[in-house]
Amino acid sequence: MGTLEYNSSRPAITVDDETLAHVKIVIGTKLRRHESFMMTWLRDENGPAGRLTIWMHPSIPLVLAFDEPNKPVIDAKRVEHIMEILNAHGELVLD
Repeated sequence: MGTLEYNSSRPAITVDDETLAHVKIVIGTKLRRHESFMMTWLRDENGPAGRLTIWMHPSIPLVLAFDEPNKPVIDAKRVEHIMEILNAHGELVLD
């Protein structure tokens, strides 16, 4: 399980390495283009129930940490699907 830490203001989001590798490409593409967007995920199971949403912006620090040293195999169709959903809804949902 890797982690995604945004702006260091909350605990990191836990995401499996394979999903994180795909999301990394999508987030990197959007932020490189200076395209901001929302990202939503379920809260940590040890905390209160519900979801959190953040506004992803190129000027805010983002750290992606992978547990495994080897890069997961990237499925281009999965990246394309995630990007299509994000572009259609303006929100990247991790659940």
